[in-house]
Amino acid sequence: MAVLKVDKLSKSFGGINAVSDVSLSVEKGEIIGLIGPNGAGKTTFFNLLTGIYTPTSGDIFYDLNKTVATKDLKPHKIIHFGIARTFQNIRLFQKMSVIDNVLIGFHHGLKYGVASALFRLPSYYKSEKNTYEDALQLLAKFDLLDKKDELSKNLSYGDQRRLEIARALAAKPKLLLLDEPAAGMNPKETKELKELIKWIRECFDLTVIVIEHDMSLVMEVCERIFVFDYGTLIASGVPEEIQRNERVIKAYLGEEE
Repeated sequence: MAVLKVDKLSKSFGGINAVSDVSLSVEKGEIIGLIGPNGAGKTTFFNLLTGIYTPTSGDIFYDLNKTVATKDLKPHKIIHFGIARTFQNIRLFQKMSVIDNVLIGFHHGLKYGVASALFRLPSYYKSEKNTYEDALQLLAKFDLLDKKDELSKNLSYGDQRRLEIARALAAKPKLLLLDEPAAGMNPKETKELKELIKWIRECFDLTVIVIEHDMSLVMEVCERIFVFDYGTLIASGVPEEIQRNERVIKAYLGEEE
């Protein structure tokens, strides 16, 4: 069952086609790699999926058996379709505690309304208590429980990455988009990240798409790979096929004169 299908998706900035006529589908439970040279359109593609950019043309189908009118949807609405993401540059609330960062991720699922919050009705306290307990459980799964009261800016780089992923998972997504999660990591942290991505898929019953330049991570973790170049999808397949694909090799290394 496909959790994501993209049909002829394009995005232009002036006369530049950042994403051009891309069609692909992602099946439930897959770990997908999205690779390509710098400027290939990978992050723009993520921004289209999450409502940050409005498509110039094309359709996005989520797990709803109907076309999502992306032109009318903003990021805070896209999340209700089961889509969550992290960013290439870590975007935590640096001056807030670890647990407060995670609690923010739960906000769209809170069950009480404005009146309950304003007058502190029982439904407000019950929902807040349940959300706090859920946040503690999530931090425990990511080995961050003992750091719940620390400011997020004081965490190590690897812990900040894990916290950002934990916050994304607080939204209870069906599809998790990771934008260069290994960027800035040392070899030990990258090795731990490989296992973390596999664990996330199994533990949270997720489908994962990873943008990454670390080819060892992509080849070891991803089951299928999509390759972008100049905004165009030039290849797709299992890691072994991508490694042998001449068009992919040319995109990364150039052609011999």
